[in-house]
Amino acid sequence: MIYSSFAKLYDELMEPTMYDQWLDFVEQELPKTTGQILDLACGAGRLAVMLAQNGYQVSGVDLSEEMLALAEMHAREADLAIPFMQGNMLDLSALGQYSAVTCFADSFCYLQDEAQVLQAFKEVYQHLENDGKFIFDVITPYQTDEVYPGYMYNYTTEDQAFIWSSFADEFEHSAVHELTFFVWNEALASYERVSEIHHERTYELEVYQRLLTQAGFKDITVSADFGKGELTLETTRWFFSCHK
Repeated sequence: MIYSSFAKLYDELMEPTMYDQWLDFVEQELPKTTGQILDLACGAGRLAVMLAQNGYQVSGVDLSEEMLALAEMHAREADLAIPFMQGNMLDLSALGQYSAVTCFADSFCYLQDEAQVLQAFKEVYQHLENDGKFIFDVITPYQTDEVYPGYMYNYTTEDQAFIWSSFADEFEHSAVHELTFFVWNEALASYERVSEIHHERTYELEVYQRLLTQAGFKDITVSADFGKGELTLETTRWFFSCHK
């Protein structure tokens, strides 16, 4: 399957230091005594594996079967038994209650509009225990409006090449990413093209704060630099921490 190939390539593309920084943020916000944590939109499960290796009780949920297959592989390689489930963040009704929910890599920015973001926040709220904690990140309008338009990143290795191009999308504070891999296929003695288009959309800080409040959250704090920095006009990613 093409997406299986893309999922694996995308997993390999992610910068390992990002996971180290997400782990640091979780450790800053959640003590090891925290009960069950749900890693929402867990992708290939790399953060979930790191959390389990560092003493947390964690489960993962993601929409993509292919990403979940990779997550289960990574858990087996680490000799860990982590529950991974398929699910949509807009309907978590099949899941139980959790002491904390995490969601990183700007996953909420892949939702279509404010209504879907609010619905996702409500789903998280409903599946948190009383005084449970919700931590997540999103990209900022500065990222979509100033950094992404015209952005390009390329790399090549002995057997593959990657091209990432970003452009402004049709909605305010949105971007479209064209991701293309050329991978050497030994059997065909040629390069195979694997590509996807990703759309991201974000909102002003006040919108996120309003939607979180509407969903029922309290004690909402926002930071930059994986929880270590103050917000500026050029902050590219916001980190949220809030309670049920």
